[in-house]
Amino acid sequence: MTATRPDIVFSVCLLSRYMAAPTRLHMLAAKRLLRYLKGTLTHGIWYKKKGGGGSLVGYTDSDYAGDLDDRKSTSGYVFFLSGGAVSWSSKKQPVVTLSTTEAEFVAAAGCATQCIWLRRVLEQMGWNTSVQEGTKIYCDNNSAIKLSKNHVLHGRSKHIDVRFHYLRELVKDGTVELVHCGTTHQIADIMTKAVKNETFEFLRDQLGVRKLEEVATIRKV
Repeated sequence: MTATRPDIVFSVCLLSRYMAAPTRLHMLAAKRLLRYLKGTLTHGIWYKKKGGGGSLVGYTDSDYAGDLDDRKSTSGYVFFLSGGAVSWSSKKQPVVTLSTTEAEFVAAAGCATQCIWLRRVLEQMGWNTSVQEGTKIYCDNNSAIKLSKNHVLHGRSKHIDVRFHYLRELVKDGTVELVHCGTTHQIADIMTKAVKNETFEFLRDQLGVRKLEEVATIRKV
């Protein structure tokens, strides 16, 4: 279901961590997720034929030290094309980060790697990426954006694994452009943490997930 329903990715990612030894609490959470799916069987991603935007756009976010067991953060990203999500992920980071800046930087590095892969796939499909100056990736952490543009190692970044500094090269080359966005408009939030019901429904709509009846009504209008 996660291949067509990005709104449940975080829940599935969280539950999958306890598959080896689930407790009653985890079973109840899994049943709640199944009830949600049963009540939204007519929901799916709607891709607009016209007016949906032809540029690849990404959002990246992290939940700093969200896992209380090992204090690792969760990275999340989502990419949009033609008004709907085309690629998304929710994954626990492989390292323990020491600050929100580092957690966001690691998340952005993973997002940028996926961005490069998507651009190559789209090029093979005939989509001209050269039209874009760089794929915009929205991040709600200014410090992480500044760190990606600062090519001098200093005290806040010298301990970060070298593989994550690949992001700096992409930013320097202009392939990727990190852009700041407000937390309230950070769509990748739905990939990294549990949110309130109102926020969840808002972000779900931003992902392009619509009810079949709503799409039919919009088309008539």
